[in-house]
Amino acid sequence: MGRKRKGIPPQDSSVTKRAAKQIEPIVLEFLNRTPGRGYQIKQILKGLNIRDAKSKGIVTEVIFRLEDSGKIKKLRNGSYAAAGEMTTITGVVDYVNARFAYVVPDDGEEDNDVWIAREDLLGALDDDKVKVVLKPTRHGKSREGKVVEILSRHRNQFVGRIEMSTRYAFVIPDFKKMFHDIYIKYEDLNGAKHNDKVLVEITEWPERDKKPEGVVKRVLGKAGEHNAEIHSIIAEFGLPLEFPDAVEAEAEAISDKITKAELTKRKDFRQVTTFTIDPEDAKDFDDALSLRMLDNGNYEVGVHIADVTHYVAPKSKLEDEAIERATSVYLVDRTIPMLPERLSNGLCSLRPNEEKLTFSAVFELDANAEIKKQWFGRTIIYSDRRFTYEEAQERIEKQEGDFQEEINLLNKLARILRKKRFQSGAVNFETVEVKFQLDEKGTPLGIIPKERKEAHMLIEEFMLLANKKVAEFVYNKGKSGNPLTFVYRTHDNPDPEKLDTFANFARRFGHTLDFEKGGISKSLNGLMDNITGKPEQNVLEQLAIRSMAKAKYTTTEKGHFGLAFPHYTHFTSPIRRYPDMMVHRLLQHYLDGGKSADKEAYEELCVHSSEREKRAADAERASIKYKQVEYMSIVEKKDFAGIVSGVTEWGIYVEITETKCEGMVRISDMSDDFYEFDEQNYRVVGRRNKRMISLGDKVTVRVKATDIDRRTIDLIFVDDDK
Repeated sequence: MGRKRKGIPPQDSSVTKRAAKQIEPIVLEFLNRTPGRGYQIKQILKGLNIRDAKSKGIVTEVIFRLEDSGKIKKLRNGSYAAAGEMTTITGVVDYVNARFAYVVPDDGEEDNDVWIAREDLLGALDDDKVKVVLKPTRHGKSREGKVVEILSRHRNQFVGRIEMSTRYAFVIPDFKKMFHDIYIKYEDLNGAKHNDKVLVEITEWPERDKKPEGVVKRVLGKAGEHNAEIHSIIAEFGLPLEFPDAVEAEAEAISDKITKAELTKRKDFRQVTTFTIDPEDAKDFDDALSLRMLDNGNYEVGVHIADVTHYVAPKSKLEDEAIERATSVYLVDRTIPMLPERLSNGLCSLRPNEEKLTFSAVFELDANAEIKKQWFGRTIIYSDRRFTYEEAQERIEKQEGDFQEEINLLNKLARILRKKRFQSGAVNFETVEVKFQLDEKGTPLGIIPKERKEAHMLIEEFMLLANKKVAEFVYNKGKSGNPLTFVYRTHDNPDPEKLDTFANFARRFGHTLDFEKGGISKSLNGLMDNITGKPEQNVLEQLAIRSMAKAKYTTTEKGHFGLAFPHYTHFTSPIRRYPDMMVHRLLQHYLDGGKSADKEAYEELCVHSSEREKRAADAERASIKYKQVEYMSIVEKKDFAGIVSGVTEWGIYVEITETKCEGMVRISDMSDDFYEFDEQNYRVVGRRNKRMISLGDKVTVRVKATDIDRRTIDLIFVDDDK
C-alpha cells in the first residue's frame, strides 16, 4: 500500500490493488474533464458519488498513487488536478545522503543530473533505474525532479546487523548508501539472533518513509567476528561462495595428459631455460619467462602464459561460470577464484618441473631492447624454477645464486623498456598497497605497506610488452577502415577540469603542476618522483588516479593514456581474468586466418567484464578497510602522525602515515572553537581563534571510536595540536 492518512481506514493490500486498476481511469477521466482546475479529495469523492467509508479509503489511496506516479498533480492549496504535459527522463539513482539523491540520466550528459528530495524518491534506492518527472527548480539546483516509476531494482539483498525488539527486528544495513533499516517479522528471522550479521532479502519495497520489509536468507555469524565480517563483504557484493557441483565435476573430468597430437600443434620450449617469478603466497602461476642467447648475439625472450582456453571449451559450464565471475577477487584473507582449483592451481598453473601447455609471445631483442622479430602462438614449456619476488630480488642485488645471469640480463632489458616507455609519455602511477599480518583467528597484528622492487618491475615490463604487441599485431592485421574485432584495454585522456582540480589539491601540499608548459605525463611523473617517501605520497597518488579516466575493456581500438601505448590488451592473466581468455581465443582465430568476430557480442562481454572488475575492486577495498578499522580499534590509545587528506563542512579527513588508514575528525568534536568551512581554500577556520586546518597539514590524532559495520574511524586531534 501507499501512504496512510489520518482518518482513512487501512485497506487490504490485494483488495486495494485490484480496485485501483478499475478506479484509476475513472478518477483520471473526472480530472481531465476540466484541465487546470483543482479538486479537493472531498470534491472528487462527491463528484464520483462515493459514499461508504471503505470505498472512500480506496479512492483516496488511488489519488495518492496517481500523484506519486505523476499522472495527476497536487496544487499548493492541497487540491488535485490533471497533470498535463510533463517532461520525463530515465536514469540511475545516486543516493548521496539520507536527505536527497541525484538521478544520473541515461543520456550520459555530464552536469545534467537531477536533484531528488528523499520524499520524492518513491522508495527508490541507490543504483535503481527510475523514471523522473522534472519539477520547477528550487534550492539553487540546475534540475529537480520526482520519481514517478521504479523501472528496475539494482539489488534485492542486503547485508547488515540484526537488532531485536520485543515484537519484531530490524536489519541495519552495512551498505553506506542504504538509508533505510529493514523491518523483519519474527517468523522471518531464520534463526538469527540479536547482533548477528545476516543476509536479508527485500520482500516489500519502501514507499515514501515506510521501511522496506524483508526475510533473513542466511545468518553469517556474530557482528565483529572475522569470518562473519568477511562473509558479509562477500554477500554484500554478491560474490560467489563456491562453485556449482556441475562446474566442479566438469573441471575434475578434464584429462591431464598431453597427447602427441597436441604436441604437433605447438612450438616446443621445454629445453629452453624457463622460470616463474611470483609473490611468496601465490598458488596459481599464469606467466613464465624463458631466455636464450641466439647465434647472432641477440636474445630470445619468451612470455609464456597458461593456455586456459585449451581446457575451457566454449559454451561449457566452466566457460559460463568464468563469464559470470569474469575475474578472481582478492580479499585480505582469501581468494575467490574465477576458475576451480583443479584448473587454477593444477592443470593451468605453470608449476616448476612440470610440462605445461602455454600461449606465448616470443621476442627477439637486441642489446638495446629493440624488437627484431616477434612470434605468437601455442607452445609447451617446462619451468626449471619457481622464484618468489624476494628470491629474484636477491639475485639482482647480490649478483649470485642460481639463474642470476638470466635474471640480471632480463632485468637489464626491462630497465631499457621501462625507460623508453616513460620517454614516450607513460605515467608513473605507483600506488601504495598494504598487507596485513593476521593471527589464526584473522585478527590484524600489523599493517605493512607493500614494497615494489626491481623484481616486480622486471615481470611487469615483459607482461606490458606482450600485452602491447598482441594488441598491435591484431590491430595491424585488420584492413584500413575495417579493423578486426578484438578486446582492448583502453584508458582515455584525463578531463582537463579534473586535472586542474588535482593541480589545486597538489598546490595545497606545496607542489606546483604546469600541464600546459610541462605536458601532462611529464608533470605527473615529476610530481610522483618528488613525493616518494613523503607523508603526502599516498594521498596524492590516490587523488591523481581519481583525476584520471577509468580503464576499461572495449572492442573500440583506442589507446591507453597511462601507459602511452597506441593499442593495448590483456593477454597475460587468463587464470584470473576472463578478458584474457577472450584475447587468447580471438588471437588464435586470427592466426588461423579467421574472419572478424561478432563485435556486438564481444562488446557486451567487455562491458560485463568491466562491471565485474569494478565489483571486485570495491570488495577488495571493503575488506582492506574492514581490517584497517579493526586494527585501529585495537590501538585506540596511541597517538598517530597524519596528514589532512580532505576537508568538508562536516569533518576533516586524516590519513595516518604509519598505517595508511583514513579516518575523520568531526567538526562537532572540535570543541575549542566554532569552525567554519572555507570550501574555496580546502580548509576550516576557527571563528574566534582563527586557527586554520588545511588540506595537506601535518597533524597528530588519536582514535576516538571505530565502527566495524560502517567501516569508519572517528579521530580527534590530540592536545598538542590545539
